[in-house]
Amino acid sequence: MAKWTPKHEAPEPLEGPVVATITGGTILWFVLFLVQLPFYGWFDDHGHLWWLWTCLAGGGLGLIGVWYVRKRDAAIKREAPAE
Repeated sequence: MAKWTPKHEAPEPLEGPVVATITGGTILWFVLFLVQLPFYGWFDDHGHLWWLWTCLAGGGLGLIGVWYVRKRDAAIKREAPAE
């Protein structure tokens, strides 16, 4: 089997409001967790309790993501050439 090699150059990475995007997603995960919390008994009875914990884990990992992208943005701004 021959190794696949691309025939074109990779596109430039997209830069956008990364911190806002990650923060919005994190808030969404926590909101989904809080909305499902009153139905804990139903989720437990039907074997869907993992839905609740998935939302909580998404929110927790999102907090790590917010910390990471804020540090990344600060480093990019610090290393940017003065204009």
